[in-house]
Amino acid sequence: MPLPAKGVCASALQAIGNTPVVRLQKIVPTISADVLVKLEYFNPTGSYKDRMALSMIEEAEARGTLRPGMTVVEYTGGSTGSSLAFVCAVKGYPFKVVSSDAFAREKLQTMRAFGAELMIVPSVGGQVTPDLTPRMIEAARELAKDPGIYWTDQLHNADIITGHEKLGRELLEQIEGPIHAFCGAVGTAGMLMGVARALRQANSQARMIALEPASSAFLSTGKAGTHHVEGIGIGSVPPLLDSAFYDEVRGIDEGEARQMARRLAQEEGIFAGVSSGLNVVGALQLAQELGAGHTIVTVAVDTGLKYLAGDLYEG
Repeated sequence: MPLPAKGVCASALQAIGNTPVVRLQKIVPTISADVLVKLEYFNPTGSYKDRMALSMIEEAEARGTLRPGMTVVEYTGGSTGSSLAFVCAVKGYPFKVVSSDAFAREKLQTMRAFGAELMIVPSVGGQVTPDLTPRMIEAARELAKDPGIYWTDQLHNADIITGHEKLGRELLEQIEGPIHAFCGAVGTAGMLMGVARALRQANSQARMIALEPASSAFLSTGKAGTHHVEGIGIGSVPPLLDSAFYDEVRGIDEGEARQMARRLAQEEGIFAGVSSGLNVVGALQLAQELGAGHTIVTVAVDTGLKYLAGDLYEG
């Protein structure tokens, strides 16, 4: 399938974005809304995080807070780290990553492949517990005391919203007719906020639905818990999540999300991870509620190739 963008890219960074949108065929009940999925694993590192990584680096360069010779630092569960490692490799910045053994080995290996230096914060039994992200943040904060460090600090960096607004604008160009609802899992909240801003600027009336793991439904219940859906459900309210830009929060069962990821691969040919399965579970709920004649949109956030060392696709 040819890429929508035309011409020769000056570098791999220009291959970010312009990802395809597909309509689900087999897993959507006959009497329900259309469900469209934007395949963000067409980005260079197989994740939508490429968008925010490029934005964080280039916006910092434009401000002069990131200069040649400096080292970039970030805490990450993997996909942001892979994307930043990719961008830093192309631009020539050393990159130090604070991550954990709670995240997929493929993601850690990808960061190393791009030349990143990793610091691993040990998890409790390989789980994403409420204390894990704060411990990773503190480790990154210590590294950032060095004046030669630029800490992207994704949870507090509004540049990630700017990076994801283009995703929303692409959806408006690609989809004929109105978008009635958009749903997406919340980690940093950059994707949901970026899409919401783009749709609002275009006067779209789409409902914006934030999704989270039901076992750590802090946004909807105020109670954090343990889960194993990488990149989302951080156990607190992300600083960039603005309640004025979404309409509802839903907790989605992790078991259903994992089963949906497998169904997407086997029935729709969409090979993605658990958070993508979670997004589609939420989208199907909305599709049944809104009914025929409506359009629900969500995102396949990353490739299933990042999860082959785990148990998601075993058996």
